[in-house]
Amino acid sequence: MKTFFISISMSAIFTLTSCSKDNGTSTDSAVVIPPVAVVDPVTPQNVRSFMVDPNATDETVALFYNLRKLSQTKFAIGQQDAFAGFYNASGDSDIKKTTGHDPALLGLDFMFITDKNNNGQASNWFFQQENIITDDAKEAKSKGMINIFCWHLREPNNEDSFYAADMTPAQQQTAFRSILPGGAKHDWYKLKLDKVASVVSNLRDSNNKLIPIIFRPFHEFDGSWFWWGSNYCSPDEYKAVFQFTVDYLKNTKNIHNILYSFAPDNTYANSNSYLTRYPGDGYVDVLGMDNYGDLDINQGTTGSDRANSKLKYLSDLALEKKKIAALTETGYRVTSTNPVINNWFSTYLYDAMTKNNIQIAFAMFWANGNGGYYVPTPSNSNAGDFNSFVIKPKSVLQNTLPNMYVLPN
Repeated sequence: MKTFFISISMSAIFTLTSCSKDNGTSTDSAVVIPPVAVVDPVTPQNVRSFMVDPNATDETVALFYNLRKLSQTKFAIGQQDAFAGFYNASGDSDIKKTTGHDPALLGLDFMFITDKNNNGQASNWFFQQENIITDDAKEAKSKGMINIFCWHLREPNNEDSFYAADMTPAQQQTAFRSILPGGAKHDWYKLKLDKVASVVSNLRDSNNKLIPIIFRPFHEFDGSWFWWGSNYCSPDEYKAVFQFTVDYLKNTKNIHNILYSFAPDNTYANSNSYLTRYPGDGYVDVLGMDNYGDLDINQGTTGSDRANSKLKYLSDLALEKKKIAALTETGYRVTSTNPVINNWFSTYLYDAMTKNNIQIAFAMFWANGNGGYYVPTPSNSNAGDFNSFVIKPKSVLQNTLPNMYVLPN
């Protein structure tokens, strides 16, 4: 962050002593040095110049600005598929069931939307999921919440899986490279982006205004579990696809309601290594990180501090680059074989999010379901711990989230 210092003349610092003629004693004058003034160079007037898309809609610009502002004092709490959707059609989010309030952030996925089996027909299961997802995004916006989309894109050969383990070694080494400009599957990839663009350009609220979203394509790329992982493409190849994705949506498809997120997993130990595959400031609005491992069972305070140190360099990078820092995925999954960790939310996670004066805009838990949960329901034994977490001074749910879609004067 750029800093501006209040200048102080030397005469003000080295104040001469004054003598009292009445009693002959001398008294040193108190010297009060004003604190260093730190001024955020990002203002409502110039904020567009710090964004990937200077032609973004007013609401998208406001979301960028207000997320940065929020991170200076608090962080929003979210969950993937919080409104049930694919996992559970029971109505209220699990966070609302437990706390009385919805999350401040809703995680969604383009996976079913861009699936090869989505034929756009009302009877088609994938198209039905598309409608559920878009309806959830609209509901979240109506509540003042923030929408963030990931994309578990199926590999371009058979489109059956996004996991590298489900592919042959030859497919693993060619899949990502094939979607590069000039690659054998580049046109296939453009068709997938056309579908994303169609959906995003039709996401409108009750006032017919485009709904801003955060989009984090090809996340956790530093691992090898997805077909876009670091074992299957070079840093330059990864950057090229990321840059093409942004340019195509922004410039070719004229989509102007997206903030773009760069979101590796937690393998990077410092800012230099974090930037190995970074596509550039002109392509990233949100500097993210997914981190489960540092907060897993038996990690305790050591793991919490390790997560905090990674978020610290992320926070510092975001301040330097005038971007947004975020914990784009996290959680500890409780199952029949993974017991509850006492104070996981209120101590380990909260400390990781707040120590060392870091500025992190939000943290998102993964979805509940399939035999386990990341966020407890009222009947779970760690519901009290979660409630303690959400009422802490820096935690924000939907009920305390400021208006994210209007720029301050």
